[in-house]
Amino acid sequence: MPAKYAIHTGPVSDRYEPVSRSGIIAWEEGCLKCPVCVKTRCVYGVYERRGLRTDQMIESIDNQCMNCLRCVQSCPGELIHKSVNPEYEAMGDSYWMPDIISKLWSQAETGKIPVSGAGYAGAFSGPGFDSMWTDMSEIVRPTRDGIHGREYISTAVDLGSRQDFITFKEDGSLAGKAPEALNLPMPILFRVPPFGDLSPKTLKGWSDAAMRLGTLMALPGELIEGNTAESAETLIPVYDSEFEKDAIPEGVRVIEIPWSEGWKRSIDITDALSRGLLVSVRIPIKSGVEDAALSLARGGVSIIHLEGSSQGRYVDDESRYLMEAVRSVHMRLVEDGVRDRASLVVSGGIAMAEHVAKGIICGADAVYVDLALLIALECRMCRRCEKGVPCPVEIASANSSWVAGRVINLMGAWHSQLLEVMGAMGIRDARRLRGETGRAMFFEELDRSTFEEMCHVEEGCEIE
Repeated sequence: MPAKYAIHTGPVSDRYEPVSRSGIIAWEEGCLKCPVCVKTRCVYGVYERRGLRTDQMIESIDNQCMNCLRCVQSCPGELIHKSVNPEYEAMGDSYWMPDIISKLWSQAETGKIPVSGAGYAGAFSGPGFDSMWTDMSEIVRPTRDGIHGREYISTAVDLGSRQDFITFKEDGSLAGKAPEALNLPMPILFRVPPFGDLSPKTLKGWSDAAMRLGTLMALPGELIEGNTAESAETLIPVYDSEFEKDAIPEGVRVIEIPWSEGWKRSIDITDALSRGLLVSVRIPIKSGVEDAALSLARGGVSIIHLEGSSQGRYVDDESRYLMEAVRSVHMRLVEDGVRDRASLVVSGGIAMAEHVAKGIICGADAVYVDLALLIALECRMCRRCEKGVPCPVEIASANSSWVAGRVINLMGAWHSQLLEVMGAMGIRDARRLRGETGRAMFFEELDRSTFEEMCHVEEGCEIE
């Protein structure tokens, strides 16, 4: 049995005060001047430590408050109130919601799984991955506990092609080309977000985190600078359709090119290098993505990157979701008998740890994270950087060690949650999880099977 893969995390403090969900409003007018004010009775002492950060114009009490509401309920003049912070509600968008952003901040700071003592308060169904539930039938078995190590659970995955069979020559040597695949300790890869206040220090921090975690970092070729010898095995250079073989840094194991009519020529170039390079071809998720993926698998492409929008949808149809595309492509390759010839890596809207597990269940081998890496660095998804306005948390100024620490913490929390999900499902290997839709439930399918017949009316039947 291989050594257990563990991500060692530790607290990495925020550089700026995070935007709190609620704030305290304390009115002084009408105060009864009680001999013992409720503020002095705060068991957490937040009123004694309150202060103002002038660079952010944020009062520290809002982030220190533990929401016990004792002061609100006990003030005889009812002068203390808790109110939802409008700045918090304005963060992100309809997909990258404030609750998701704040939980990513917490995981990046602590490296721990977010836990709510009040239980889950969200909706039980929604669009995209929210309409998918995993089968936790094994949760009653305490031996299936991957976090505490009482049972070995592997999150390792293989990327590359796997041949249907191998043949040998009379002398015992392998006939033909050997199978090419990379083994990664977890099914998560990194890529540069579509926007952000980035700097060389930011990219180095992400690359260092990928190296320490044993995963890969996709980086546009024009952003690869200087000596890459130390991080070459971690990098996935991303090129346009036309590129020269001399542009590929020594030591890299995977390159990525976009889908185009000339993708075969690019692969011919890498084959001529005889360096064992794996080629990933990126396809935008839109109508006809199944046909494009099938042609790539038949053409010998090692890795197929399915790229959705940042909202987890089709790039040409916002009414269709990433989950649908992954299932459809996976089943198309299975039906054609070429599923093991290529690996599927999915990107776009991977915002939570549960999206990793659900993406693999739908048929992906691994997922890319991008905007989650940016949010780990305290990004508020305000998109001011796209307008040329200074970043409110100055992400570009953060040193690379802080960047790496925050990302490692986030991935540590996600890895623990993946182990929890797999343990509750009774699955010990992430490769076994791929395409295991029989261990999942989909709202649309359940709704159809339950209520479809109720809408069927036969001729001559009276409805009461």
